[in-house]
Amino acid sequence: MVSANLNEMLNKLAYRLFETGVKDADSLRIRVHDTGGARVLDAGAEHTGSMAAGLFLARLCLADLASVTIRPRGVSSDSEFIGTDLDVFVQSDHPLHACLGAQYAGWPVSVGDYFAMASGPMRSVRGREETLVHLGLTEESTTVVGVLESEALPSLDVVNMIASECNTRPEHVCLAIAPSTSIAGSIQVVARSIETAMHKLHALHFDVRSIVSATGIAPLPPAAKRGKTVAGIGRTNDAILYGGRVTFYVDADDDAIEAVIGKVPSESSSDYGRPFAAIFKDYGYDFYKVDPLLFSPAVVTMHNLRSGRTWQRGRMNDAVLRQSFLS
Repeated sequence: MVSANLNEMLNKLAYRLFETGVKDADSLRIRVHDTGGARVLDAGAEHTGSMAAGLFLARLCLADLASVTIRPRGVSSDSEFIGTDLDVFVQSDHPLHACLGAQYAGWPVSVGDYFAMASGPMRSVRGREETLVHLGLTEESTTVVGVLESEALPSLDVVNMIASECNTRPEHVCLAIAPSTSIAGSIQVVARSIETAMHKLHALHFDVRSIVSATGIAPLPPAAKRGKTVAGIGRTNDAILYGGRVTFYVDADDDAIEAVIGKVPSESSSDYGRPFAAIFKDYGYDFYKVDPLLFSPAVVTMHNLRSGRTWQRGRMNDAVLRQSFLS
């Protein structure tokens, strides 16, 4: 049962799920490591991982406040193959806390030569991101749970840094890890369709607290070759940028929706139209140089519960998806 005060529950909910991952490690094809007292679940760095592990990682990122499933793509029999017949579908009735409070990859973890993008509710305990502070999405918790997107397992120095940033001890740190080139890593990244749209709406100064419920769907790309990190990042981003569809149920003024709806889909960006790996390369592999308006789903639908009106903007782009997934 979910408490009404989710700000005090994110890490507790994620920890409950984390324990099931430890228990079911063999069936999930993940390996449990002890690093300085911290437990690290390897779902794709050095261990094989699985599709089930990908769904587990996605739910862990979301503090278990959303359902995540894989289902056949809803395409007609004469549609041209884009490289996958599968979609990752996400549904949440707590999108603010699940997606911005927990899932958003807002913590670049860098220690020496090690780098990972960190997600999950441990960010809310660290509490240093502007979005978390502005929306009041910080919490206190001794036990912290997070997911790392990286090709390598975290060292003791990395664990110690995470513990220090979260004001806790290493034995209270629970991590899961998979690169974007793994099966599990691909799934957990593509499960961010709702999160990208919400982050974009927040950047556009729309009150994301008015979002009541949300669904998101995006194609699951084939995993890139191990070690080809840019290809993995490119394919998983393209799945959302050119194939993602998000639906929001909101309680807001119509004018507030009309002011932003046309700016939310990825096609509003000047960088739109090419595979993300190519765009990323042109900017010297610096995420912060890419137009921030690009990071959002292809299509966004908003149903206003207050007025009964509906808006939809954006378009799918199978041509870019084929170029990305089949190259």
